[in-house]
Amino acid sequence: MNRVSAAIASAIFFILAPGTVAGVLPWLISGWELRPAFLGEWTRMAGAALAAAGLFALMDSFGRFAFQGLGTPAPVLPTKHLVVTGLYRHVRNPMYVAVVALVLGRALLLSDWRLLACAAAVWLGFQAFVTMYEEPTLREMFGEDYEVYCRGVRRWWPRLSPWRPLS
Repeated sequence: MNRVSAAIASAIFFILAPGTVAGVLPWLISGWELRPAFLGEWTRMAGAALAAAGLFALMDSFGRFAFQGLGTPAPVLPTKHLVVTGLYRHVRNPMYVAVVALVLGRALLLSDWRLLACAAAVWLGFQAFVTMYEEPTLREMFGEDYEVYCRGVRRWWPRLSPWRPLS
């Protein structure tokens, strides 16, 4: 897969997967109805900032998969190269963290408890997928390189300083 086809396939997957989980699903739950603020207007601002950060992280990560990894986040069109740059130097799963941040940010912005529950359910689904499918697959595909990466970068909680491989 070249960069152009990887970018096109990634854009399609971006709309289908995170677009559904972080866009359509929260809309179906909330209708984007603004409710009385949880703890004051600052929670809305925090939610907007969290959602914006999540969107930025998601777009950056998708771009890295297409242009550096020469593939997509879709399991059927995986990357040729292990991507360990950008936000991947801080956390192993920035796309999943970003999607949860988008849902959680909307929950705070709209003050909707149902979206808080949705964010928790989405994270639990990601945890199951990552541990049962994704990590074993990446270990098989990338071997020791992935093992070294896993020892240096946590699955969900970001490092403050960027990870640097020894080689």
